[in-house]
Amino acid sequence: MSTVARFQIDHVRFLDPQGEILAPLPDFAHDATALLPLYRAMYLTRTFDAKAIALQRTGKLGTFASALGQEAIGVGVASAMQAEDVLFPSYREHAAQLLRGVTMAESLRYWGGDERGSDFAGPRSDFPICVPIATQVCHAAGAAYAFKLRREARVAVCFLGDGASSKGDFYEGMNFAAVWQAPLVLIVSNNQWAISVPRSAQTSSATLAQKAIAAGIEGCQVDGNDVVAVRHVARQAIDKARAGGGPSVIEALTYRLGDHTTADDASRYRDPALVQEQWSFEPLTRLRNHLLRLGAWGKEQEEALAHDCSEAVNAAVEDYLATPPPQTAAMFEHLHAALPKALEAEREMALRFAPPSGGDHG
Repeated sequence: MSTVARFQIDHVRFLDPQGEILAPLPDFAHDATALLPLYRAMYLTRTFDAKAIALQRTGKLGTFASALGQEAIGVGVASAMQAEDVLFPSYREHAAQLLRGVTMAESLRYWGGDERGSDFAGPRSDFPICVPIATQVCHAAGAAYAFKLRREARVAVCFLGDGASSKGDFYEGMNFAAVWQAPLVLIVSNNQWAISVPRSAQTSSATLAQKAIAAGIEGCQVDGNDVVAVRHVARQAIDKARAGGGPSVIEALTYRLGDHTTADDASRYRDPALVQEQWSFEPLTRLRNHLLRLGAWGKEQEEALAHDCSEAVNAAVEDYLATPPPQTAAMFEHLHAALPKALEAEREMALRFAPPSGGDHG
């Protein structure tokens, strides 16, 4: 018997939970001015997140998926992308979307049931939020292959959760991209829960990153609460894909501090003590402590940031609430070149019972 191959999965982390440096920092992280935008983006995401939940609880927004505790993954990855790259989000990536140029008002419109919220004014090529599990991987693999065929220096960056890494779409899309050496980077946000199913009940793999081995591509694991590490690893994978080096899988370890969505009650299946323990690993405090040690942050800056983020979020909410609701007929538009007869009857019925305003928020 002989060994034909050996594999290993590396884990990357630069800052510990207290913000102390554990390993030599990548070049960008030596400059506090490069770290401050990352902290501000995470803070804005958390402020927006809390406001969106409040809107849902008061009937002004539909079901919302919180990114509480996962801000470093979206911000770290999006900050490593170039404008011409294309983002394929699941439903918990507003940190990445906001940094890519999606407005908070657009995001609120989407979660309020208005598909016009997916018509981004900024990143026109980025894909809309994907609620079905793992189907966005196939979309991203196809787009990445198109980039290669067109000889475009672009990369498809696709987010999925730990539960999605057990779906066939994930394996099929990853395998397709690997065979064709397409410029695809898969970000597996391992927040330990697929709704109420814990990571331990989803797969017996020691890591989720090692699933890349089956496709013959590179996989690594990163501390998803360390935004420096996330940005560093994402930039390496994206640059490699852009240079023709093929796809990669990044498993970002984190923890979902909130409910799965506002339609969920995680206290029914999670030990509150465990959740409380995980708060000591959350990403904002980690980077803030590091900035404090660098002398690049303080109480005045924190208070000013809190005020600015609150003002920006409130302005977005006002914009969202002032948006005239879509007309009832809109749900029948843009689906078919010619509306089928069966849908014509449904359209007429819908218009007959439509409210005068055409709809409302929430």
